[in-house]
Amino acid sequence: MSTAVVVEAPGEHRLVPHEPRRPEPGEALVRVHATGICGSDREVYQGNRPEGYVRYPLTPGHEWSGTVEAVGAGVPASLVGRKVVGEGFRNCQVCDRCHAGETTLCTDGYEETGFTQPGAMAATLTLPARLLHVLADDADLTAAALLEPAACIAAAAIKAHALPGEKVAVVGTGTLGMFAVQFLKAGSPAELLVVGTRNDREALSRQFGATDFRTRDQELPDDFDVVIETAGSASAARTAASLLRRGGRLVLTGIPAPGADGLDPTDLVVRQLEVHTVFGAPPDAWSHTVRVFGAGLLDPLPLVTHELPLAEFSAAIDLVGSGDPKVGKVLLKP
Repeated sequence: MSTAVVVEAPGEHRLVPHEPRRPEPGEALVRVHATGICGSDREVYQGNRPEGYVRYPLTPGHEWSGTVEAVGAGVPASLVGRKVVGEGFRNCQVCDRCHAGETTLCTDGYEETGFTQPGAMAATLTLPARLLHVLADDADLTAAALLEPAACIAAAAIKAHALPGEKVAVVGTGTLGMFAVQFLKAGSPAELLVVGTRNDREALSRQFGATDFRTRDQELPDDFDVVIETAGSASAARTAASLLRRGGRLVLTGIPAPGADGLDPTDLVVRQLEVHTVFGAPPDAWSHTVRVFGAGLLDPLPLVTHELPLAEFSAAIDLVGSGDPKVGKVLLKP
């Protein structure tokens, strides 16, 4: 019997029998291959998700890959059997932001797979087919399960607009940070610095293309053109801004706990820094990610350290929050 994880309320979950939901017009039914767990899934389980950004009871899972098993009316039958990943934001498609392609800013309100809509910690997932991105027939679905966080970083890379020959840096060495290194490396930078808190991440950073690695207690430069911040720690934004030259470009992706150090507005104005933020990934970032993945320029597999069955959801959540440096990306497989 197939199963699904259901979080009934903060700190309460159970494994329940799962019955695939037949796709309605415009929808597709996907057989889930793997689902990634990130910090936001821990927030869902612990009850730390901001109000309005989760709805219980809930099947979590917003990072996933799978194969289309069936489609509803109005969806091309050629999708059946194809390997896919999918966008999470359930946008309205008719507001001005959606028409502009900024679907993560949809004015109709927030709805996202795995947070307010059923997610992929189940044997199957039924969702609007318009959210799917088709992969190559020979794509590795285990690696593809990490394309959602990669797409968020693709959105940051697009906003950063790093040009060949520029000096670029990444603050943070988790999954997002390592994807940022790979995206920026693909743009042929003159220098690619990674700043983190753990020396054990240097080897992986260099494997993905970093030319320099430093911890925050070391002397840091202040002449970089572009910085992407991924750490989400209390001081990460300020550290990232301090790396920039006058007129440099900063993209923030981390979400720190309340009380984090803010950016100094006087510093931003006097140094004329350009600051962007990212929350989720719009369609162009997803398309870019799938293309880069298909071209072999993204290598997610070295980030995966644990693969567990759905029944071990609780253990997986504990692993993600353990602080153990040997724990990277944790995947659940139905």
